Amino acid sequence: MSMSDGDAHSGSRPRRRRLGWFVGLGIVAALLVANAHLVYVAFTSQPDCVSHLKLPDGSADHFRAAKSGC
Repeated sequence: MSMSDGDAHSGSRPRRRRLGWFVGLGIVAALLVANAHLVYVAFTSQPDCVSHLKLPDGSADHFRAAKSGC
């Protein structure tokens, strides 16, 4: 093994390590942005009113809202 063979491999290892860090940071950044978007949508969206029974009718097979928001 000559000296030139060792020099060729020593330059690629820091490059691959740096690439790995950039890929890892990119994945973490994408996850943070996606979660920030989900939190933003959760706080800014307002669900529409859903039709429901407003008065209890005594039957057990119907659901009604505990407190109507509409």
